[in-house]
Order: sequence, then structure tokens, then C-alpha cells
Amino acid sequence: MSASAQIVLRKKRNSKGLYPLAIRITKNRRSTFKHIGHTIDLEDWDDKNLKVKKSNPDADNLNNLLASKLSEVRKGLMNLQSENTDFSAGQIKRNIYKPASSLTLSDYTSEHLENLKAEKKINRLTTDTALTTYIWAFHKTKNIRFQDITERWLKKFKTYLQGKRELSETSALNVMVLIRLLYNRAISDKVVSKDLYPFGKGGFQIKFPETHKIGLNKKEIILYETIEKITEVERHSLNVWLYSFYFAGMRVSDVLFTRWSMIYDSRLHYRMSKNGKLVSIKIPVKVLAILKQYENDKKNKDDFVFPEMKKADFANPKDVYNKIKVATSKFNKHLKSLTKKAGIHKKVTMHIARHSFGNIAGDSIHPLMLQKLYRHSDLKTTINYQANFIHKEADDALETVINF
Repeated sequence: MSASAQIVLRKKRNSKGLYPLAIRITKNRRSTFKHIGHTIDLEDWDDKNLKVKKSNPDADNLNNLLASKLSEVRKGLMNLQSENTDFSAGQIKRNIYKPASSLTLSDYTSEHLENLKAEKKINRLTTDTALTTYIWAFHKTKNIRFQDITERWLKKFKTYLQGKRELSETSALNVMVLIRLLYNRAISDKVVSKDLYPFGKGGFQIKFPETHKIGLNKKEIILYETIEKITEVERHSLNVWLYSFYFAGMRVSDVLFTRWSMIYDSRLHYRMSKNGKLVSIKIPVKVLAILKQYENDKKNKDDFVFPEMKKADFANPKDVYNKIKVATSKFNKHLKSLTKKAGIHKKVTMHIARHSFGNIAGDSIHPLMLQKLYRHSDLKTTINYQANFIHKEADDALETVINF
């Protein structure tokens, strides 16, 4: 059966009550649509003659545009038919609307990684470099055109990642997030038509499974604070963890980057390594006790409080990244033994200090204040930290119902 193309008004009203104009491509009773980027009122459409009525002030321009787009599609159909190749409606659309440039996913990937390297975002660079290797291993070549990335391709790729490569669903979806990021950039650059976008509603949807990173409660924090008979290296790891917790779950890189010069007027003044935001926060009494343990090792006012970064080569971002990574691994190892000695039956890592603060703050601090303490740009991120911990109201409601 030959393919056909026709001008249509799609009966899918947008938020403004208008309907989109499109070209419908049909093959074997299956249709796909090429939207022209314009919408009109339903009463402005001539359903018999398939054109915009004169009642619309832009009728002439819209009808000319529709005729031009229809001619373009029909010419593409004839070219495909002359090749004597069988295509589905979706494949016809992808082949007719070829990209405006020859740039591929590989080109955008290389540019993305180069940007991360230039911005010295070594953590992200390392992660995304690893993610790209899965793409090339699956596709067997780096010559992937954006119009080749369809919903079906993405589903097969996800199956490959979770099956043959044995990735968790979260890890597999992280690869998809990277592809989506690059696809959006290609659309922005007009390398590929937004009509071919394979993600979102009606396409491949990225939905991460819920995670449960349970922080420590008040009693467990006290157990940590009062733990005895621990080694010197364990004490240091505990100090770093508590320092992070007392500062509302400060990220480990910011903890290790703390210099004595940042401490003045009873406050800590620093720039967040993740987003460059300037922060000024009061130093809690419990933090002062920790700082006192490291004063004798201070060589000058610009020296680091904690020793891990004292020998880092800050002209070499990779060296800085590796030292943070090694230190975090060391801390987590000691936290495991500390948790056992404290009689706590939870997995504790450096990042759990952040969740622990959210756990304890959940029932007593308004999300907007917690957002400020966490230094989150988006309140939704803060609420996600609290989501697993806000139980008090639900618990009280349950007790009210069953206590009769």
C-alpha cells in the first residue's frame, strides 16, 4: 500500500483552547503527524476543503505554509517510492525530515565532555564518559543520527543495559538522561526536528524508582557523638561526618575545602563547589569543639582545617577529584566500623549526614527554611529529602483513629 499525506487540524486542544495544524502521513493505516507550529480556533477550520477559513486574520499565510509543507512531504514520499523501499509511517517521517546538519550524537557527546573538562567538572566528566561507552557498545558505531534515536531504539537500549550489561534501573535511566540532554541541545540547534523527539508524553518516559536513603535519628546521632574506644583515624572520620551534619549536611567536598580563613565573626563563609553559591552560616557550638581538635595543625590562616586536601594540586582538577574520592572512600570505610561499635543498624556514609539532618528536621522545620539550610535552588529537591521522614502527622492521625 502506498503512503499518503494530507493537511489536517488535529483535534487536540491546547491550554489556550486552540488546535494545531499538521500534515498527516499515513501508511498501512498507521499515521504520524508533522506539526507546522501554528494553532487556530476550531471555527476557523474548513474541514471540507482542508484549509484555514478567511475568518482567521492569517488565513492566506497559513494556507500557503500548509501547501508548501504538503508539497515538501509529497516530494519526499515520491523519492522514497522511487527507491522501491518499504517504510512505515514513522520511518517515512524521519527520512523526509532530515536534519539541517550532519552533526551526530557522537559530535554532541564529544562537545559535552569537552565542556565539562573545560569547566573542571571532573566528577560529572568521569561519570558521563563512562555512560557514553554503553551507547557505542550497543549501537556498534559512533555514527548515530538523532532521527535514528526512536522510542523503540531507547526501549531496546534500556533492555540491553539492564540485561546484558546488568545495570540497575537507576543506572540505565542515567544513560537515558544524558541522551535526552544531548537530543534537546540538537533540537535547539535545529539539527533535528522537535517533531521527532522520542521522549516524554507519548514517547519514552524516564521515571526513576523511589529511593530510600534513611538517615539517623536523634538517639542514633547521640550514640555517634558519645561513642568511645575508637581509633585516631576513626575519630577523624567521625569528626568530618559530624561537621557535615552540624552544617545541615554540607557536601563532603565543601567540608574538605574548608580553610581557616573562611572562619570569622563566628560564622563560616564559603563558596559551594557544586553551584558556586556564596554561603554564610553561623558556626554551631558543637562545630567549635571539632575545630579545636585541629588548631595545632594550622600552619597559616589559609591552611585547610582537615588534612586531606593539603597536598592536592589545585592546578590539576583530576588530582583534586581523586583526593576527594579517596578520602570519601576512607571515611565511609571507617563509618562502617563506627556504626557497628555504636550499635546502629543502618548503613551510614558521608552522604547520609545530609539525609540525617533532613530526618531530624522533618517534623520541626518548615521546608522553606530547610531549603535555605540545604542551599537547594529548587524546593522540590528539599521536599524529596524530607519525603521519607515526615511521619509525625500521619502517625498522630493513625493513633487518633485506632485509639478508641
